Amino acid sequence: MTATVNTAVPTGTSPPAPPRARRRRTVSLGDRTIPYLLLAPAVIVMLVLLGWPAVQVVGISFRQLDLGQLVRGEIVWVGLDNYTSVLADPEFWTITLRTVVFTAAVVAGTVLFGAVIALLMRHLSGPVRVILQVTLVLAWATPILATTTVFQWIFDQQYGILNKTLVKLGFGSFEHFSWFSSGASTLTVIGLLIVWQAVPFVCFTIYAGLLQAPKELYEAAAMDGATPWQTFSTVSWPSIRPLVTLATFLSVIWDFKVFAQVWAIRQGGPDGESTTLPLLLYLRGIAGRHFGVASAVAVLMILVLVVLTARYLQLLLRTREGDIS
Repeated sequence: MTATVNTAVPTGTSPPAPPRARRRRTVSLGDRTIPYLLLAPAVIVMLVLLGWPAVQVVGISFRQLDLGQLVRGEIVWVGLDNYTSVLADPEFWTITLRTVVFTAAVVAGTVLFGAVIALLMRHLSGPVRVILQVTLVLAWATPILATTTVFQWIFDQQYGILNKTLVKLGFGSFEHFSWFSSGASTLTVIGLLIVWQAVPFVCFTIYAGLLQAPKELYEAAAMDGATPWQTFSTVSWPSIRPLVTLATFLSVIWDFKVFAQVWAIRQGGPDGESTTLPLLLYLRGIAGRHFGVASAVAVLMILVLVVLTARYLQLLLRTREGDIS
């Protein structure tokens, strides 16, 4: 037996109005093209300033081009000979491995110290925090060559303040100790110099993320008896995780192609043991005047950098509303 449902409208009650049909908003062709027209000038400028030189570098890498041919305007195509000579050189692979290891160490140190100082700033009092922030800004704003000169004096074999301090602390073996006698120690000094100037950017970036975490979450974690590590992993880390990824991504790009500090310290010495890929590019190109080979090295550098940053770029593209899936 089928039950019937009474759908009669009670007396004195008006029937419900039929749903209003949704109006379909028509988008004209002009509305669709306005965003692209606004972006067009910036895209054109980027293509002219970055795209065309990149195409030129790739083209030169397939040519035999020295200073004489450049002046005379001669074009001699050699195909893949420049790449073959570079890849067949054992020194290139040694320098590439050295550059990758050096970049990884410097980036790790920069992000680690930047994160620690950012967490420290959150717990400091107002005046102390301002003093620390001003100090970081001054370290960041100091010109590269000026900072390099200071570091050369600190680590000087005879007059360096570091050796004198270590000797007074009882480490007599550091008297007249040479910090630039090997490639490993030279790159260590250069790495400390780069970290010194790169930490402020990473620190302020991560500190900005810490300020986004609501104070109520920290208070709730404290009331629940969470340890400092639990508070960091559950409250602070979700807020700074995208920024740490961004800072790491940018640090890899900047530190991989650093040139001024490495050249100013020891010009890649001693005996080329601190030479990195940017220095090799300079030595083959400007100093050696073999622009075709130097262009091949530049293209290979870009490929190595793409491999190093591919994962971070993937994480950045997956970022959604502050989370990385």
